[in-house]
Amino acid sequence: MRRMMRLAAIVIGISILIAGCGVKNAESVVKDLDKLVGGLESYQGSGTMTLYTGQQPLEYQVEVWYQKPQNYRIALTNAKKDITQIVLRNEEGVFVLTPKLNKSFRFQSDWPQNQGQVYLYQTLVQSILVDNSRQFASDKDAYVFDVMANYRNGSLARQKIWLDKQTYAPRQVEVSDSNANVMVEVKFNQFQFDAKFDPKAFDMAYNMGVQQPSPQTDQPTTAEPENGADDAEGVENEQTDGQAPDDAGAENRQTDGNAPAEEGMENEATNGNAPAEEGVENEATDGNAPAEDGAENEATDGNAPAEDGAEDDADSADAGQTEFTVMQPSYFPEGVAMKDMDEVTENGTKSVWMRFTGTYDYTLIQSMPHDQAASYVPGFMVDLGFTVGQLSGEEQQTLTWTYDGYAYRLTSASLPEDEMVKIAQSVMSELDK
Repeated sequence: MRRMMRLAAIVIGISILIAGCGVKNAESVVKDLDKLVGGLESYQGSGTMTLYTGQQPLEYQVEVWYQKPQNYRIALTNAKKDITQIVLRNEEGVFVLTPKLNKSFRFQSDWPQNQGQVYLYQTLVQSILVDNSRQFASDKDAYVFDVMANYRNGSLARQKIWLDKQTYAPRQVEVSDSNANVMVEVKFNQFQFDAKFDPKAFDMAYNMGVQQPSPQTDQPTTAEPENGADDAEGVENEQTDGQAPDDAGAENRQTDGNAPAEEGMENEATNGNAPAEEGVENEATDGNAPAEDGAENEATDGNAPAEDGAEDDADSADAGQTEFTVMQPSYFPEGVAMKDMDEVTENGTKSVWMRFTGTYDYTLIQSMPHDQAASYVPGFMVDLGFTVGQLSGEEQQTLTWTYDGYAYRLTSASLPEDEMVKIAQSVMSELDK
């Protein structure tokens, strides 16, 4: 009897000691996380993201800023290619910016609500809160949750999340497919709650002119755009020679019913959902409004893109148009092969059409549009890892993204979304070589 009482006293003492050391169970950590994310005001984090979805790993430096209620800034940098793209959300909308090339695109989207990314703290915590079958472990410095992956990409099945024991800041994330192969890995080297930001930190024009922004800088460090424009507002496509901007988005090339509208990310799919007019975003310096988009541009023979009514020779001064490297995808869904490839130049803007056929029929268009802020039809933001893309359409879907000054459009009536993502990522893996 005395031995049992002594043993019980030892067990109780150990339990008290463990509790005093701050060790928690899954339920108490989940309760703390729910309270923390509910009162979240701001944060700033940085680290390394590695994609294992292609033939070779792709590594990016990622920096994340958040400020309540809806300001987000995600900078994704390919150090090997010296390419940085910024995904920005503010009260004006969602933008994808390439400051080095003075290019920006605007999306109509409610991202990241219900479409979160692996590097967003709210997304990680939410996946822990909603998974009642979550697995929990504790190592030396972190709590580890193994939960279902809650992303649009159906090939991502589960994720492991390491949270700092003291602050609950994220340390590492591994997202795996259904075969337990790690597809995405993020390692945070810094994360700070309640970060203080400059009032301009989430301003689109400010970010286009900032070379290396800091969350607490009082003055921006401006970078001269490579195309020679000295106005950070060049993203709105102001022409210094008084020429009206080129409405390349009005070009429509219809081939077999699956080909998307030509150029510039203006997406007019066969379901009749045309994109919003974007003329208001592009005013020339002489006050002349841009040419009407698409009014005179109807394809007549089903093969060649219609002539754009607004001729704009200013593109000859765009240095980015002098070089064009065709990037073909290295990934093909099983039973698919390339059918043909065409080059088309309209008003100085070159595009390459690649058609694929087999198990799935789809068309990939690569172009190098002029500086512009293009507006999209409502759709879904899709995490491509290296950037975000826009998925729009119903019976015929189009995945659109930009990278390193190029615009890409992948359109198909049969291609699943996860296959679209793999194709897009394989294009980037070729660019990274």
